[in-house]
Amino acid sequence: MSVEVIMPKAGVAMEEGTIVSWLKQEGEEVKIGEPILEITTDKVNMEIESEGEGTLAVIIHKEEGEVLPVFTVIGVIAEKGENQEEVKAKYSSGNISKEDIVEENQNTEVKEEKINKKECNHDYDVVVIGGGPGGYLSALKAALLGGRVALVEENILGGTCLNRGCIPTKTYIKTAEILEEIDQLSKRGVKVTVDKEQDIKKAIKYKNRVVKKLTAGVGGLLKSRDVDVFNLKASVKEEHKVILSDGKVLDTENIIIATGSKVRILPIKGIESNLIITSTEALDLETVPEELVIIGGGVIGCEFAEIFNSRGSKVTIVEMEDRVIPRMDKELSESLKYSLSKKGINVLTKKKVSEFKEEGNNILVCIEGEEPIKADLCLYAIGREANLSGIEDLDIKIDKGSIVVNSKMETSIPSIYAVGDVTGGVMLAHAAFKMGEVAASNALGVNKEVDLGALPSCVYTIPEVASVGITEEDARKKYNVKVGKFNFAGNGRALASGQEQGYVKVVADAKYGEILGIHMFGCGVAELINHAASFKALEIPTDEASELIFGHPCTSEALMEALADVNGECLHLPKK
Repeated sequence: MSVEVIMPKAGVAMEEGTIVSWLKQEGEEVKIGEPILEITTDKVNMEIESEGEGTLAVIIHKEEGEVLPVFTVIGVIAEKGENQEEVKAKYSSGNISKEDIVEENQNTEVKEEKINKKECNHDYDVVVIGGGPGGYLSALKAALLGGRVALVEENILGGTCLNRGCIPTKTYIKTAEILEEIDQLSKRGVKVTVDKEQDIKKAIKYKNRVVKKLTAGVGGLLKSRDVDVFNLKASVKEEHKVILSDGKVLDTENIIIATGSKVRILPIKGIESNLIITSTEALDLETVPEELVIIGGGVIGCEFAEIFNSRGSKVTIVEMEDRVIPRMDKELSESLKYSLSKKGINVLTKKKVSEFKEEGNNILVCIEGEEPIKADLCLYAIGREANLSGIEDLDIKIDKGSIVVNSKMETSIPSIYAVGDVTGGVMLAHAAFKMGEVAASNALGVNKEVDLGALPSCVYTIPEVASVGITEEDARKKYNVKVGKFNFAGNGRALASGQEQGYVKVVADAKYGEILGIHMFGCGVAELINHAASFKALEIPTDEASELIFGHPCTSEALMEALADVNGECLHLPKK
């Protein structure tokens, strides 16, 4: 099917654009994402990228300097297999007018997803292996699209996120936040006498109640959409067959592998000690260690540092790289380290653990070139790796321990898809949700692709850390950038709430104003980052984004101010 090249609506206020020059000519091959022409609006020049792959069959508007309304079809790409001359004839000036083309595109209504479902000669259209975020979302989406669906999960529905990750840790983090807020009450004239000692057993019960509500909710959703759920272990050795641990074989048109991830264990001497625990055991630890060493300064390590610090443990973080949360913006890393250190958490970076030794009831964490650190317990949190259990005998492409997929979540086997942590890369529940939706859609004949370019990432420390897009360091390597920044200390709502620590930073392309990355440190930024992600996903330039009206007083105004500061127009900052 041919792909129309239109004059895009590249901004909220844009009504027309001007053709500067065509970078490709009629008859030339084009690829998806390849620049094919340059246009200009009243503000900036921009390159238009091809949304199809094939041949540029016809250029309808060739004249440089021609001004055209948005949505005007200005060219057509014939995809592979299409007859270029037929496409050209269809769009020639004698057969279709400019007015018809514009009107047709402007009046196009949003249509329901077109399902090109193949005739299914199997018991199921889709069988999903794994009941975590990627898995259960795949099942729900496939059922929504009319598929006959089964889901196989050997443990409790919800996967790592609901049972051993996102939700349990946030329950404990909230407790830590409340304790910090109690400390601030006297400043507000509130006199309270509180015993802040935590009843850990009661805290665990509360956490379990929260988890149970959510996992039960997932089960209810699956039941409401008539998804067959099997609480068994599954294995796959070939296409169309899922073998259950009770011997039953599920016959299916498509398989979606969503087996998640497991804790990555490095071969360090002494790692088998019972005094070394993972995040899973830490969630149900009924005693509070006096001294705790956390190996790994990533998201998991930093969040657990907050949790155990709030319980009274003396916490040390040992990170091999030069900073905590090393994949995020460097300024965020520095801010978080400073915040943790102020609370008495010892943060050691560029330190490599060489060995673990037991000494009575204690564990010695041996660090290369340093004195050993003595602790009651060691929490091992250096990351996770794909869980390939159940597909060991499947001839599927694996790279660096993870299943290889394309943007449609297709594996090297046409009828088998994979989603979430098992694919490696970004191991986030919300990424798995989107992958699951895309995989299920493609399995049921709806063509979709994953784009994680505006995927937010959050660290639920106190204050929080959040980010979307590329870091300032990476941006400076590739672009001429401008940076805008606004501190929460200048935000009325943050000050009134006693939460003035932190900032919002916007990194943008200096030429076009394109948002490259937005990075935040402060209270509630895990919520605020979703506004930023929307701006990036919709490709709204900084000058237009800063024109939006934000409610006052709100902490989200800091985002608006940072966007304005990119262009030197922030009125709530002194003149520079």
